[in-house]
Amino acid sequence: FRMQSEVPDVLDLRGEPEHILKLYGIGGGKDQFARQCLLARRMAEAGVRFIEIASGVQWDHHNRLREQLAANCAATDQPIAALLTDLKTRGMLKDTLVVWAGEFGRTPYAQAGDGRDHNHKGYSIWMAGGGVKGGLRYGATDEIGYKAALNPMHIHDWHATMLHLLGLDHTKLTYNYGGRNFRLTNVSGEVATGILA
Repeated sequence: FRMQSEVPDVLDLRGEPEHILKLYGIGGGKDQFARQCLLARRMAEAGVRFIEIASGVQWDHHNRLREQLAANCAATDQPIAALLTDLKTRGMLKDTLVVWAGEFGRTPYAQAGDGRDHNHKGYSIWMAGGGVKGGLRYGATDEIGYKAALNPMHIHDWHATMLHLLGLDHTKLTYNYGGRNFRLTNVSGEVATGILA
């Protein structure tokens, strides 16, 4: 009941100052993602511990890459930058882990002349705040962007690192299944201490 009674106030953006709405890019139409970013900040302020937002645009660029990628970036860059700026200004970024990820990487070569295919060998995720060093690039792909070459991180390592940043030891989250001990990071995963602040 408490959650239901508080949600209308959290979702009501009418009390936000004009400069905040402008910062996020709200008010010019096609601002769904901008509204989600501002609502994420408001939910974090209200004590919501896990918030997931989605851009709502198609990122699976098998064709029309130049046109579609530019439009997607235009719809997401300002709002996500505003969220980070807003959290930092309010002193919340140091305690809030922001993660930007998609489903997989893309090939460095063209597919059908104007697209990119799926690539599980080279993939970028960025994180900000919540105990992550700022301004750091942890890994890199090879010279053509095809596969991870510097500090490759397995998905289990990334999960172990995220859990660590959330204050959880992934090695203690173990359960027995089929006679084997498993955890959220399967049976592996190392915390990437190089990205920790």
